[in-house]
Amino acid sequence: MTEQVEHHHHPIGEPLEQEADALINPEVPVEVPPAEQMSLVRRLRQPRTILSIAVPIAIIAIAVALNRDMMSQVPGAIGGADPRFIVVAFLIYYAGFPLRGFRWTKLLRGAGYKVKTGDATEILFLSWFVNCIVPAKLGDLYRAYLVKQNSPVSATRTLGTVFMERILDLVAIAALGVAAGYIRFRGSLNDLPGGTQYIFAFGVVIVVVLIVAMVAMRSFGRRVIGVLPLPARFVELYDRFEEGVFGSVGLRGLPVLGLLTLLIWASEALRLYFVVRALGFNDVDLGLSGAMFVALIGSLLTAVPLTPGGLGLVDLGMLGVLKTFFTKSSVHATAIVVVDRAISVFSIVILGGIAYVLSSKPRGGGMEVEEIPPSLAPMRPPA
Repeated sequence: MTEQVEHHHHPIGEPLEQEADALINPEVPVEVPPAEQMSLVRRLRQPRTILSIAVPIAIIAIAVALNRDMMSQVPGAIGGADPRFIVVAFLIYYAGFPLRGFRWTKLLRGAGYKVKTGDATEILFLSWFVNCIVPAKLGDLYRAYLVKQNSPVSATRTLGTVFMERILDLVAIAALGVAAGYIRFRGSLNDLPGGTQYIFAFGVVIVVVLIVAMVAMRSFGRRVIGVLPLPARFVELYDRFEEGVFGSVGLRGLPVLGLLTLLIWASEALRLYFVVRALGFNDVDLGLSGAMFVALIGSLLTAVPLTPGGLGLVDLGMLGVLKTFFTKSSVHATAIVVVDRAISVFSIVILGGIAYVLSSKPRGGGMEVEEIPPSLAPMRPPA
């Protein structure tokens, strides 16, 4: 078991930018705060956290008030749901977290660290909780911070694995979304609705841009960094980040990572599918391909880091897609989104809050990490 070094502690109750500073300056010791400074309540009392939650809720409240008559019918529509399918949707969704944790252990192993799936899943779930209450996708940074706080693992290299995980997810979302939409609407692309064609084009552009960006980073990133007048510390950070990105994915491990990614996003689609089955609206003909299409559109919108958990933006996007392609009823579309988001976001806020209080990870309880040779050391062009 790796021994925990004192400077891997940092006050959980402090602003996240100070935690970021601890990430990029790991050699600077920081004081271990008392337990009361590391509580969830302290973080929730920070003005920026309150504002990030209050603003989207206020916008949603205004939208509800402006559509009072329609919204008054939504509780009745939800009340008739079959609880058995709701439970199935919930269980399938949460089954995706061990899969995500296992995939992350594969990425970390490629970057040179062997981490238990349980520890990885716990930290990943806590990071999702942070993403649901704080904007700007700070949960990703927080994930790397928790690994650093509980072990002598390079936080910058860990961020590289998180970055590669996001790349895998975005490519899968775009590719599966295009495939699901095409299967759902059938025919040639020219016969599809105009809105769907724009969504398809956006998905293709994302895949192309990501591939080009990765090739450019692999081929020219280190060379460009080498000629720029940057501090040696920045160059060292980039080297570790690149090791995390390209070391985490090898050709031999790519099929397994691809399969895990497909299973993860299948759980997202099945969650929505069973939500629709639970509500039992006769005018909503979603099917598995339609559920995949709508769920992935919602997931794609969460990449825009404006609000916690994509609050507001994702809801409007899913409503728009449902009303445009699957139902004319605003009541039914709203009921679907409310139930689905209750499972995918608000349940994480509740269960994640409980996990945050009970987990030892935010307080630097430590975890077992074995350092191993990276499965794929990045080949650097000469500076």
